[in-house]
Amino acid sequence: MWQPDGWDVRVRLGVLTPHADVGPESELRAMAPADVGVHAARVPFRAMGRGGTMDPTIPLAPVRAFAEPPHVDDAAELLAAAPVSVIAYAFTSSAYVIGPRGEGYMLDRLHERTHGLPVVATCAATAEALRALDAGRIALVDPPWFDETLSDLGRGYYEDAGFEVPYAAPCGLPSGQTLIGPRALHDWVASHVPDTADAVVIGGNGFRAVGAIAALEATLGRPVLTANQTLLWAALRAAATPTTPVTAYGRLFSAP
Repeated sequence: MWQPDGWDVRVRLGVLTPHADVGPESELRAMAPADVGVHAARVPFRAMGRGGTMDPTIPLAPVRAFAEPPHVDDAAELLAAAPVSVIAYAFTSSAYVIGPRGEGYMLDRLHERTHGLPVVATCAATAEALRALDAGRIALVDPPWFDETLSDLGRGYYEDAGFEVPYAAPCGLPSGQTLIGPRALHDWVASHVPDTADAVVIGGNGFRAVGAIAALEATLGRPVLTANQTLLWAALRAAATPTTPVTAYGRLFSAP
């Protein structure tokens, strides 16, 4: 008689996302089982305009500012007042700019503002996922709106975190969130990443990527990690409440 209404979940995830970006919520909800709720708070990001418009490449100044007080801190505190189990920071590029240590400081700061609620971040989650998969050499593919400088900072992030990065580059597809689909991403990645990498990392929480994970793993024979996939994996681990297993979105969710 009664229809599902979204209330009967075991875990609720709070997500911090750029104000005009629907990518993180879209992908997290696609992957999350029915007993996991996803609830987002918007954080101002000066590189995005109305309707999610962006320049062909994003400048570094607003990327860095996104991770700084007061806006993201205030959003985290407000979101933590809701009945959520964990806060997930859905933004890749700021970690590239501030590095693993800076990302760690940011997480500590947000943890204080959430009054002890667990907080996970995309790049730290990806590094932990790579360790869980025993992948020491990675090919890093970034969105086309990341320029070479930002992509090089991404290479530096993972090298500082202890990984070898034999390949790092922006994806050579049209620069626009709505212009890239799973098939195009699969074909481009499959034809460009080197065989020397143990795993492929696709950066960018606003980059439409989770739909290509299974196909890429079948084609490449290696784990494929994307920003929102690793963020969900880390958030569910931090929530520490059993849920229905995540399926069809990569080897990561079967890792020990």
